[in-house]
Amino acid sequence: MDPETILQRIRTPHKHGQLVLTPSYKAGAFDSHGLDCPFLFSHKGRYCMTYVGWDGIGYQTGLAVSKDLVNWQNQGLLIRRGPKGSVTEFNIAMTGMLRDNDLYGNGALKKVDGRFVGTYHAYPRPGFESGPAVIGLCFSTDLRHWEVGPPILEPSPDWDWESGGLYKSWLMEHDGTYHLFYNAKNRDKQPWFEQTGMATSRDLVSWQRHPGNPVLRLGDKGAFDDRFASDPAVYRDGDHWVMFYFGLSSDGHARDGAAYSTDLLNWHKLDELLIDVGPEGTLDSLYAHKPAMIAKDGQLFHFYCAVERWHGGTIGEIEHDEKRGISFAAS
Repeated sequence: MDPETILQRIRTPHKHGQLVLTPSYKAGAFDSHGLDCPFLFSHKGRYCMTYVGWDGIGYQTGLAVSKDLVNWQNQGLLIRRGPKGSVTEFNIAMTGMLRDNDLYGNGALKKVDGRFVGTYHAYPRPGFESGPAVIGLCFSTDLRHWEVGPPILEPSPDWDWESGGLYKSWLMEHDGTYHLFYNAKNRDKQPWFEQTGMATSRDLVSWQRHPGNPVLRLGDKGAFDDRFASDPAVYRDGDHWVMFYFGLSSDGHARDGAAYSTDLLNWHKLDELLIDVGPEGTLDSLYAHKPAMIAKDGQLFHFYCAVERWHGGTIGEIEHDEKRGISFAAS
């Protein structure tokens, strides 16, 4: 398999240069402080994006829609945090749903027993990603009302690489087996490292971790992913699979790259960044990361979370030290 041929199919060098979704900057709103973790799909003739909103307490999940992938209408809160004492009391970050695997497909969702299936992670304490998170599933018949299930994966001391907590997950089905790719951290205190593993299930209930985890490991010292290899998004393209992911480097910046596989187990990193950070003062000068892909009329769109330092203090009603929203680049 020729890496250059793969790269020709997934390069998205043309940055939009603007945020397509921004925080509300309104006190008390679920998206007051920042937006994160886009997930793209199509439904009933429209393009849709779920995303995570951060309000200074924890994460909740929002929805936006578009006809052209460029102009987006924010639909507001989709899944709110749970009641006191629940696993989602402070956070519910839905980061993906079961959908068409094809990179250049229509991005349509799949149902299981008449229901759409989403995957979420939740942290146990208030604060930004505070405490070791767990991963669970949620279910809906109409994409508006969600039943939140219990955790299906929790950090295990038996797996050193994920013992500090779990992060974003990607749910997919292939040949009757469900695959859950997820990143995790090796400890709950800074500094930590994040890598990506996989678990499988035949019924969405009983899950088995791959014994060779993590399947995507850190790069060598100085590589763009020498601290984190995180936030997997996996798609089929012809005779191989592509995992888009972000790397955090020891230089403090996060960027998007990719790896490929023929069996979903053995992954080979591509030696080229797909999205790099921009120059100082641009919307993604700090982080250009957390990929989500969708195609339209043969053109590939690479959505990502764009972050820049903010030294101006207040934005709207909120004190900020960064601007964090959603943008894209295209082929």
